[in-house]
Amino acid sequence: MGRPPAPRPQLRRDSIDGENHGECPCDYNQAAVRAGGGSKVSESVISVSELTRRFGATTALASVTLSMPRGAVYGLVGANGAGKTTLIKHLLGLLRAESGSVRVFGLDPVTDPVGVLSRIGYLSEENDLPGWMRVDELIRYSRAFYPAWDDGYADELRQTFALDPTARITNLSKGQKARAGLLLALAHRPELLVLDEPSSGLDPIVRRDILAAVIRTIADEGRTVLFSSHLLEEVEQVADHVTMIHNGKIVLSAPLDAIRESHRAGQRVPSLAEIFIALVGMAAAPAREA
Repeated sequence: MGRPPAPRPQLRRDSIDGENHGECPCDYNQAAVRAGGGSKVSESVISVSELTRRFGATTALASVTLSMPRGAVYGLVGANGAGKTTLIKHLLGLLRAESGSVRVFGLDPVTDPVGVLSRIGYLSEENDLPGWMRVDELIRYSRAFYPAWDDGYADELRQTFALDPTARITNLSKGQKARAGLLLALAHRPELLVLDEPSSGLDPIVRRDILAAVIRTIADEGRTVLFSSHLLEEVEQVADHVTMIHNGKIVLSAPLDAIRESHRAGQRVPSLAEIFIALVGMAAAPAREA
């Protein structure tokens, strides 16, 4: 049997409307966001300037501008179809900017995909793994694409996620497949971990593995996480900084603590979901976590 092509991101195309970039109600420059509200702006891992993308008559991203310095957890939130995945496609070089610019590690992900993707770990809701492979075969196969692959760390993750090395991918549960995908995203110790709706429909134990056991560890090591989700409660648990997107526009982008403080009502601090509803309305609010 011939070797199949390498697993590649399987992403859905969003269908959204929107025309102009929304203003952040907090006092933070969206072109140079300070992670955690600090006074020093570190090197930006992600820098997007006036990015616009249209699919026919539909504007999917409308003059989106944001910057994500190194070493923090960035939550990208919005309802399904808001533009989160379309933005991530541009960061991965799967879509070319029609206008504006996208830089990851200072590089254009479209013209220098190797320079960008070799430093990124990626996991999406559509975690498409080759079902005919065993777990150990998948690990050996994937390591060939990453010079920085860490065999010891890969085995540690496999044991942590309780993955049987002899199990066929096709026989794994959805949660186990998510853990296998996460192992592949982490084993080369990426500088940037991109999670695009990774826990949608998964059980709380798998969510805990993705959130508590992984995201904070990555950030504590000085690396960067971009966590996209419509489950605001999840993002609120781990994010240092939150960007809200609605109809392809950024409606708010600031450190989470600053967002909460700016929406405080007396002694009461509203939840991220309540803040989102206040900004864009109940009809557009993401679904609550099950």
